[in-house]
Amino acid sequence: MQCLNRSLAALLLVTPLVVLAATPPTDFDTLGERARTLAAQPYSPVPSRTPDVLRKLTYDQMRDIRFKPEQAAWRAEQLPFELMFFHLGKYQTEPVRLHEITPEGERPFTFNPKDFSYGANTLQPDTWGDIGHAGFRVHYPLNNPAYKDELVVFQGASYFRALSAGLHYGLSARGLAVDTAGGGPEEFPRFTDFWMVRPKAGATAMTVLALLDSPRVTGVYRFEIEPGKDTTQATRTTVKARLYLRDTPKNPIRTLGLAPLTSMFSFGENQPSRTDFRPEVHDSDGLMLASGEGEWLWRPLQNPRSPLVTSFTTRAPKGFGLMQRDRNFSSYEDTEASYERRPSAWVTPLGDWGAGRVELVQLPTPDETHDNIVAYWVPATLPAPGQPLDIAWRVDWQGDAQQRPPQAWVSQTRVGHSFATLAPNERQYIVDFTGPALPTTGELKAVASASSNARITESNVYRVEATGAWRMALRVQTLNPAQPVELRAFLTAPTSTGPNTVSETWTYIQAAP
Repeated sequence: MQCLNRSLAALLLVTPLVVLAATPPTDFDTLGERARTLAAQPYSPVPSRTPDVLRKLTYDQMRDIRFKPEQAAWRAEQLPFELMFFHLGKYQTEPVRLHEITPEGERPFTFNPKDFSYGANTLQPDTWGDIGHAGFRVHYPLNNPAYKDELVVFQGASYFRALSAGLHYGLSARGLAVDTAGGGPEEFPRFTDFWMVRPKAGATAMTVLALLDSPRVTGVYRFEIEPGKDTTQATRTTVKARLYLRDTPKNPIRTLGLAPLTSMFSFGENQPSRTDFRPEVHDSDGLMLASGEGEWLWRPLQNPRSPLVTSFTTRAPKGFGLMQRDRNFSSYEDTEASYERRPSAWVTPLGDWGAGRVELVQLPTPDETHDNIVAYWVPATLPAPGQPLDIAWRVDWQGDAQQRPPQAWVSQTRVGHSFATLAPNERQYIVDFTGPALPTTGELKAVASASSNARITESNVYRVEATGAWRMALRVQTLNPAQPVELRAFLTAPTSTGPNTVSETWTYIQAAP
């Protein structure tokens, strides 16, 4: 008995030491505490150790630095997912810290020059030390069980983008957008650290944790990444975020953009190019919104002459996305870019997002190399500094099988006239609708309206026998050409109890010159 008491006393003495020495597990809540602590401190950017020789590389020289596939993390273990890393240099000079979470604990992915092939570059990477990485990509057998394709990429600020089977990279998502539109400069929060949870054999999804930091906001994110099984199923990234605002009374955040999407629209059927042989060039052709009030809206994108910011106020939205609806090669005629294979990204809120607005920012771009479209959710109220803002959503990266309204939707928007000329300050819009709710015979009507700066001069709806679509021809006369005009229209069918809405709402901004 005395021996047992001595053993128990020894255990009591040792146990507190073990608890104090144990490393807390890396999970969403512990990283959330790190983000909260960071938010209470002045912002301190991650120092860059990128050598000058890498900063001075040309675009082609950077392309010559490639990760060796045989060095991919988890390849030796023959796990379903693999990781490859991006090299710092040129455009990406701010490092991110990468870690792996295993059942045995956490370990860093340190920079190793032997992981890379430097091509024709004459560099001395062994002298740099651990400079970090620019980001990473996840590989998975998306299109072929014998080959692991790129599935999702995290690189630059809080940007990430993903692919589904049969698609090419197009638009991107972001963790957060801060003051994208407004009087001051945009702030780009960064994912400074990532933790990749090692998947088990046979896993069909993987988890990534990330820490976000910027001068005015910090946060923690968890990404659950589920590859689509075939072309009928989209790859899904489910995002959980917890944000903390810093106390910056002299520079408050004006617009906090949640679940942001970033894309490119250069020209299209509603805004054709006069010199390019290609009919359309864009990664997305419209913003779609399922409002909390039950209305589906479609706004065709534009490449405006000056920045154009519009928004849709709603409560508890059902979803929004930047969509690439036009999926025909003949619409683009680009054998290299394959714009018809660019994904649509549909955001579904998880939980009640409350009141707020979906904001669409459209910027002028000279060509297709610049992203100029941003869409995000702006909550009506922001938390006080140091108080958490918890929010979750999922992004489905869709191809031919994509989110659509349940009844009918816009298939194309064109601007201009044919033989008949227009009156002064008058424009004509040709909008085609298609979908299961539209009849093959009968009569449909358009319910069209314009803002106070314009009037509807003519509205006709008729069926296009060649395609089966229903076409709305809308003529609009602007009262003051120096001011913008907002248009709305949807189709109705007659019933015994009155008109019945059978389509989404087409909404268009006629920008001022």
